[in-house]
Amino acid sequence: MEYRVEHLRRRLADGDTAELGIGIDLRGDTVVLTGSVATIEHRERVRVIAEAELAGVPLLTDLVVTRADPPDRPEVLP
Repeated sequence: MEYRVEHLRRRLADGDTAELGIGIDLRGDTVVLTGSVATIEHRERVRVIAEAELAGVPLLTDLVVTRADPPDRPEVLP
């Protein structure tokens, strides 16, 4: 199991995903993904990759989407 987790960690760090801020923890027989991603699409891509790499292993995905877009309106100060 640990080998598969390390392989997932390497796969997420390489290629077009390049997601380095994701924690991958083994809790009992479940793999838990935590951290932040830039977009909903990145979160989905990470989930799909993890499910493919860890087929048959229970997976909990707790990834938060953090948007770094500029504000769409000026800030109003009191």
